[in-house]
Amino acid sequence: MNFSDSEIVASILNEQGYNTTLKVEEADLILLNTCSIREKAEQTVRNRLSTSKTWKKDKPSLTVGVFSAVWQNA
Repeated sequence: MNFSDSEIVASILNEQGYNTTLKVEEADLILLNTCSIREKAEQTVRNRLSTSKTWKKDKPSLTVGVFSAVWQNA
């Protein structure tokens, strides 16, 4: 599910002019997608957010965000 949600977000951001990269130092925006139901996933995101302090120090204009998709039947 997270992969699918990430693909949807990537598609929307691509329409806004963003491209994906595998190199953190090239990024202008980093979004962490987590499943808030699982404790291990939550801990992983907390660890990455802690690491993001270093990324922000190296590149103050970097935007870091977290999302957890919630879906509802229409």
